[in-house]
Amino acid sequence: MASIRDYNVAEQLSSKLEEIRTKLLDQAMGEVLNGRVTELCQEHRRYMNSVLGTCFKKCKEDETIFDMIKTYKEDLKEKTSLQKEKSAEHLEVVSEIEDKEHHKALLFQRIEKLKKDQAKNRELIQSQNKANKDRLKKLNKCKDIFQKPLSLEIKKIEGEKLQFVFRNISHKDPDMAHTFLLQLDAEDVYHIISSDPPLEKISHLERRLQETNNFSAFLANIRREFVALHSGAKTA
Repeated sequence: MASIRDYNVAEQLSSKLEEIRTKLLDQAMGEVLNGRVTELCQEHRRYMNSVLGTCFKKCKEDETIFDMIKTYKEDLKEKTSLQKEKSAEHLEVVSEIEDKEHHKALLFQRIEKLKKDQAKNRELIQSQNKANKDRLKKLNKCKDIFQKPLSLEIKKIEGEKLQFVFRNISHKDPDMAHTFLLQLDAEDVYHIISSDPPLEKISHLERRLQETNNFSAFLANIRREFVALHSGAKTA
């Protein structure tokens, strides 16, 4: 058996012990490294899970925000459309109100014009009534003057028309009526509507009456023409 004091044996033992020590160190370091790596991997896995959870939550929040933005845009679009419709309706109402105001102003103008026209018509009617009363007085005066001498009768018929009836024209039939129909227009102009029997100079007599307004002479001339029809005389 070799002595442990032998240099080679000591060297071999020392080398063997170093080899064992190195192996044990390597084994120990491997276990330590494996444990640290495992721990690091777990920490990394936990971190990644946390990051993924955070990202997933953030994505959900972003999706919710995007949905809200989309909803707000659609709501804004709808409100804008409604606002445009309301604006159009408002303009239409304003235009309708303006039309009514304009129509109201026109109505007031027409009412004022009608009032003025009514006042003028009232004045005209009053004036015509006064003129009619004056003419009636003249006719009554003529009637009083000529009724007995000329056997004249005056009748009011058909509104503003007057019928003049002469008698004692024909010697054969004193009661025979000779008539003519007279009318006064809105401009106070006399018009002979008809005569019975017809007179040849009726237009001439009408024109003379319009020119002279001498009603007494007109009645005398009319009677003279009726008398001439029976006597056969020619009057100037």
